[in-house]
Amino acid sequence: MGILNLTPDSFSDGGQWSSLGTVVEAARAMLEAGADILDIGGESTRPGAARVSPEVEQTRILPAIRALAEMGAVVSVDTRNAATMAQALDAGARIVNDVTALTHDPGSAPFLAARGTPVVLMHMRGTPGTMNSLNRYAGIGPEVAAELSAQVTAAMAAGIAGPAIAVDPGIGFAKVGPQNVALLRDLGPLRALGFPMLVGLSRKGFIGALSGEPVPARRVGGSIAGALFALTQGAQILRVHDVAETVQAMRVWQALAR
Repeated sequence: MGILNLTPDSFSDGGQWSSLGTVVEAARAMLEAGADILDIGGESTRPGAARVSPEVEQTRILPAIRALAEMGAVVSVDTRNAATMAQALDAGARIVNDVTALTHDPGSAPFLAARGTPVVLMHMRGTPGTMNSLNRYAGIGPEVAAELSAQVTAAMAAGIAGPAIAVDPGIGFAKVGPQNVALLRDLGPLRALGFPMLVGLSRKGFIGALSGEPVPARRVGGSIAGALFALTQGAQILRVHDVAETVQAMRVWQALAR
């Protein structure tokens, strides 16, 4: 899953895509490098990020979604707003990736159930503004799995089919520093839920802390190391900024692992 954040304030690639043409060019490069899904977002959810309205979010992402869908790309929309989900699906998106696991907007779950849309449910506590004050865990792997299991149950109760659900442990969301390492080492309880698991750790702060690299865009090597480790822990979808490098590493690692 290649990341395209069409925001001015995302932690790594905010403001990078200045026009629809540059977005399409970047998307084409990701697809040619081996991306299976392109994840398009119009609201930063990094720690402390300010909320933007669904209308602003839609202005940022809808032209790109239409263009990429016309290219034949499988587009995922990264949003927590039901109105944006609806507009994005109408524009050609096929998947919804919600960092709040459909808890932010009460209209999300029934809408996605009616549309039969695949959805990624991510673990987070609170909001981008409060989540890092809610990072107390007695046992992080089992707690994350239990909280996501409850959200999966709620989604299915709203009518979303089990086979349409993937789960994401939410690396960096209500988890700081060593907690992310501990969670990556303890994904067994989440894997045991039986849903496809997406892991997104690309360029994140704990990669910088482990590697000593303060600049997110220079954390490619550390991100690849984390991605390969996530595969050993059962990840089936990797959400990454650096598609070509990650795909190359995966191909070599998988060939050797066989």
